[in-house]
Amino acid sequence: MGEVPEINAFLNSKGLGELADDQITTYVGRNDNWTGRTSNGTAVFVKRLPALEEAAERVRRSVAFDSAVHAAGQGELRAPRLLAHDVTRNILVFELLDEATTGADLAADEQFHDELARQAGRALGVLHSIPAAELPVPLETGRPIFPDLFLLDALPLPFYLSFTFAEVSLWNIIHGDRGLTEALGRLRDMDQRAPRRPTHCDLRLDQFLVTDDVLYLTDGEEFRLADPARDVGAFAGEWLHQAVAGLSGKGEDDAFAGPPTHEEIVSRGAANLDRLRPRIAAFWDGYTTTCADIDDELPVRATAFAGCHLFDRAVVTSGKSARLHAGLRAAMGIGRTALSDPERYVTALGLGDGS
Repeated sequence: MGEVPEINAFLNSKGLGELADDQITTYVGRNDNWTGRTSNGTAVFVKRLPALEEAAERVRRSVAFDSAVHAAGQGELRAPRLLAHDVTRNILVFELLDEATTGADLAADEQFHDELARQAGRALGVLHSIPAAELPVPLETGRPIFPDLFLLDALPLPFYLSFTFAEVSLWNIIHGDRGLTEALGRLRDMDQRAPRRPTHCDLRLDQFLVTDDVLYLTDGEEFRLADPARDVGAFAGEWLHQAVAGLSGKGEDDAFAGPPTHEEIVSRGAANLDRLRPRIAAFWDGYTTTCADIDDELPVRATAFAGCHLFDRAVVTSGKSARLHAGLRAAMGIGRTALSDPERYVTALGLGDGS
């Protein structure tokens, strides 16, 4: 840790020991991070957030998330323990889980099975049922920005100037689609009317860690009081994304004979969703067994958020691409369908019978 001695100084100040340079592992990501076993035998994952305006709020939300997990008793809801934190220096120190694999990696290897999905549902059901007023750390009450309706009308110039060609193409599609704008506006209205519960608000498969077939939920940096349908829809949206991602016909054993049409890609995506729907249904089964209060409109809002999730993933993917490939366009089309008529697609997505 010679390059960042302040990290070891912080660890020492919290009684956690020091990390030796030859025993450190780092991972690529938006945050600086270090993992290893310290001089006193503590296995740690250290994260230092970039010195941005919202960094302190992210640390505070992480502390609140840890307090919620402890309040739930580490039963169905599990998370790596927060061992230490520093709001002024944007540092978070978590226990390091042994031999953990992310949910995203398991899904890519076809190893994220129904029981793990059911565990995820039970964990979120417990999280959404925690009485916020009884938590020792107050939760943020401000609504998440996403979906940001301002971006549907205009983009900040610095954003636009940094865009890839794929991003330019994507936003041209979004800005030319009045029906999409109206659907996102309806979702925003439903979200504003929804009950507020302790909600993760940044749920993706890579936010789950699995070790010995036990699932842990991580990264509470966006945790707050919000519409629980955001988390339910994000989980369903991840599998919807899995169903349509990469359907350009390249690299598949049964690749299309030639450049695929939009209809061929949508058909392939529908077949994939049929195969993956049991993950969502198992999640929903787990969720309904542990969530204390599910309002009648939650499945509809969750379906709309699942559609919105596909646009969120498309925005991220297009930032890494030179062109907007056919599979990404198809994903946006499927997302638009779920957003525009969520009542119709609740059952198709695996979130109950839609009644």
